[in-house]
Parts: sequence; structure tokens; C-alpha cells
Amino acid sequence: MKSILGPGLALALALSTAAPAFAQDAPQPPRIVVNGEGEATLAPDIAEISLAVVREAESAREALTQNSAAMAEVIKALKEMGIEARDLQTSGVQVSARYDYISKPDNTQESRLRGYEVTNTLSIRVRDVAKTGEVIDRAVSLGVNQGGSITFTNENPKPALTEARKKAVADAVEKARTLAEAAGVKLGRVTEISDTVVSQPPQPILAKAYAARDAAPAPAPVEAGENAYRVQVSMTFALEP
Repeated sequence: MKSILGPGLALALALSTAAPAFAQDAPQPPRIVVNGEGEATLAPDIAEISLAVVREAESAREALTQNSAAMAEVIKALKEMGIEARDLQTSGVQVSARYDYISKPDNTQESRLRGYEVTNTLSIRVRDVAKTGEVIDRAVSLGVNQGGSITFTNENPKPALTEARKKAVADAVEKARTLAEAAGVKLGRVTEISDTVVSQPPQPILAKAYAARDAAPAPAPVEAGENAYRVQVSMTFALEP
């Protein structure tokens, strides 16, 4: 029987039939994958604080007016203390209705509008960490009555991260050598490496720091401590016969 396939189609079919023989994956060379960890500490040079002014009044307009006046005094005082405008940022303004709930004889509750509450939250970046307690104390004395969080950071954490990376790599290399020696094989060159920086969680302000202003004129006690920068690495080594 005479073939009805053209030469081009016949060749394509022949190549597709042979393709699986070339598609087989080459065997992976022997290797070992290890993880390493490193940590370095650095004294913080920036404190990031979140503070809020909360005011309540019969009308939303009145609550906002009172809140704005108090926050304006706080911002003015902070600037007089040396906090630059670039380090002050409004992070939220919220207006909400407030209700009183009254129990009735039939065991139901009746809600009555008590007024409106306005919350204005300010994020402050303090570049002189030693003044953190003074900044909190001054802000509270002028109208701040709600706290968020305080985070001690570093403007340039690169030196600490570099040190942590070196320690993480050294840790991974030591693990790889130990495993290779125990297995009776020879460690080869590094074929792959990656790293991950572990973030530092914010540190909350203690409520007693706000009460301190009523007991004594001293600034609220705040301890900066040290920031720990942690790095994890994953390294792949070839194994020689």
C-alpha cells in the first residue's frame, strides 16, 4: 500500500516517537542540603511610637473639634522638642457613635445614643532613643490618652545583617562537614545558597508608663535594649566520590 503521508509529516512522526528516549531526566549528582542560622545584635537608634487622642462629645462635630485641638497641642509640643515634621504622620482618624444599653423589664435591651467618639492616631519617629520616655510623657500630659505600640529599630541594620549572614553560613558549612564526615563522603563545592531575614516583632508599651505621669514628674520609664537580627541560610553542597 502506498503511503499517503508527505515526507515532512513522516519525519515529524518519527521524531515524536523517538522523543521519550531523550526526555528522560539525567540522574541527579550526589549532594547534601543543610540549613544554618546566625544572629547579631545592635543597639537601636530609632523609636517608632503610636499614640492616640480620644475625645467624646454629644455631637460628632464637637468631638472632632475637641480632638483636633488636643492633637494640635501634642504635635506643636513634639516639634518644639526637636521632632521633625517628616517624623510625624497621622495613621488614622476614626469617628464612631457611642451607645448606652438599658435593660428593660421584658429582658430586652434598649440602646440610647450617648454621643460620638473621635480617635486620632499619630505615628512618631524618635531619632534620639534616650528621649523616648520624655516624648511619651509630654504627649500624654497634653492630651494623649490611648497607646498603641513602640518599636525600636535601626536606621542602618546592614552591618548587623552582614554579621548574621556570615555566622549563618559558617553554621551551615560546619553542619555540612560534620554530616559528610559521618557519612564517609567528601564535601564538594557549593552549588546553591539562599537566605531569609527573620523580622523583629514590635515591643508593646506598658500601661504603667502612662500612669507614671500622675505619680511623679519623671518621664515614663522605657528601656530600649538591643535588636536581634537573625538570618537563616539554606546551602547545597556537591558530594565528591
